[in-house]
Amino acid sequence: MKKNILFLMLFCIAAFTASAQKQSYLEMLANQPKWVDSVFKKLSRREKIAQMFFVRAHTNLGQKYTDSVGLVIKKEQLGGVIFFQGGPVRQAIATNAYQKVSRVPLIVANDGEWGLGMRLDSTISFPYQMTLGAIQNKDLIYKMGQEVAKDFKRMGMQMNLAPDADINNNAKNPVINYRSFGENKYNVASKTAAYMKGMQDGGLLTTLKHFPGHGDTDVDSHYDLPQLTFSAARLDSLEMYPFKELIRQGASGIMIAHMNIPALDNTPNLPSTLSKPIVTGILKEKLGFKGLIISDAMDMKGVIKYFKDGQADLMGIIAGNDILELSENSDRAIHLVRRSVRQGKIEMKTIDESVRKILTAKYWAGLNKRDTILTQGIVAGVNRNSSNALVQELANASVTLLKGKDYIKNLIPIRRTAIISVGVPSVTKFQKEISKGFYNSVYYVLDKDASAIQISNIAREIGAFDQVIVGIHDSRARPGNNIPLNAGVKNFIKELAGKNAVFALFANPYNLAGLPGLENSKGLVIGYQKEDYMQISAAAVINNRLVPTGKLPVSILPNFKFGDGL
Repeated sequence: MKKNILFLMLFCIAAFTASAQKQSYLEMLANQPKWVDSVFKKLSRREKIAQMFFVRAHTNLGQKYTDSVGLVIKKEQLGGVIFFQGGPVRQAIATNAYQKVSRVPLIVANDGEWGLGMRLDSTISFPYQMTLGAIQNKDLIYKMGQEVAKDFKRMGMQMNLAPDADINNNAKNPVINYRSFGENKYNVASKTAAYMKGMQDGGLLTTLKHFPGHGDTDVDSHYDLPQLTFSAARLDSLEMYPFKELIRQGASGIMIAHMNIPALDNTPNLPSTLSKPIVTGILKEKLGFKGLIISDAMDMKGVIKYFKDGQADLMGIIAGNDILELSENSDRAIHLVRRSVRQGKIEMKTIDESVRKILTAKYWAGLNKRDTILTQGIVAGVNRNSSNALVQELANASVTLLKGKDYIKNLIPIRRTAIISVGVPSVTKFQKEISKGFYNSVYYVLDKDASAIQISNIAREIGAFDQVIVGIHDSRARPGNNIPLNAGVKNFIKELAGKNAVFALFANPYNLAGLPGLENSKGLVIGYQKEDYMQISAAAVINNRLVPTGKLPVSILPNFKFGDGL
């Protein structure tokens, strides 16, 4: 028995030591393994350039589409593949097929800011970064990073194009917004670091985005080229702050944004992705970043609006990007780069450096040992009880009480209570959870497009109740601004706020600005998003079963400011 215990202790110590001694990606770059050199020497010039291109893949567009991507990978021998919408089993099967036809193993990536659920059905979505920005316990966010890493590795993926390190200091931002940890640079840097380290410690390559900062724009770079007109000093002290901090803390990758920034490069209509002064001059040389530099998608209007027919791809390589994702035509781009090398416009040693960085990333992620993803049990494997429990824990830690601490504490469970859900067509989880603490309650539901008659009927009936608790729900897939409630419903909310009602908002907190009157309510809880786990957390606060610890990650002026929370 003693021998068994001693053996177990020695095994645990050895395992811990091996884990502790695992080099970071950046450490490995400084002392590249022999595998990198052996693979590099076998690559032709064309094959080296091809390693810098990552192709788009989906598994929800039919087998013909999936096979067509496989043909591109086989013909062009690209460096990686980025999966978008689909399902876990279909993606695993496609990944196995794509790796089989690749002479050099592919880096398989996904854009999973809130986990696999951002892209794949039948998988777990963790809370959005805006929600996480309210959490005061960074360890929970680190744990989330570790869970996400487990999910990615089970799916045969090595890179997450996350987290988002943008400071969302523009409430009207249509593309970052709830994807950011908030408006405060210190909060953003701290929370991004926790998420990044959790993933990297879990063996996953990460990608901070969108350098030098996409938070203060009201233009979506998917559809046009945003322009940042701020001074270089402002950009350095604010937008770049999280990136600088996380470079110091060992970030493995950084994604470049498609933005025109005259203070950093005054070339007309030039996206930052294609700017050598920004990519090489600032990120590589001034900030000293040694990791992988990845372009934002090269099929976005923000980059191809002014640079067409493959010119954007060529300029992206010249600027200093190591990886170009989602080229409109990678075969054309590789041809253009080869020709530019022959013409002396690009030094081959620059491409060689990028290829070695990519191959080192592949070795660090374990791709030197080819493996086949087991599809059996994969859905259960990415839907672990520990992940679901953590999701609820994150929700509990984020929920924020802005008004009515004492009022809520004094709500009486046996009094007649109207529990109303606004913005949805049927009874909600919030109502069901609230009723567990209020035994004499009645449900009311008011859809986002409710008629004046429907509103007046509910208004008349709830007049007979002692207590009113209201959930305001965003019905959209993503928690953007401008919650879709008609004028009559918004006016009903305003009237209730002037009476003895307690509210819970299950929407982006910026929506407080479009719901006047809530600042006067007797109680106000922010749930940040519509999911059931947020409704459970908010109900627990109102039922006095959960002490809220969340703090607002953004300001909604003039009534609420960053850091508010009772």
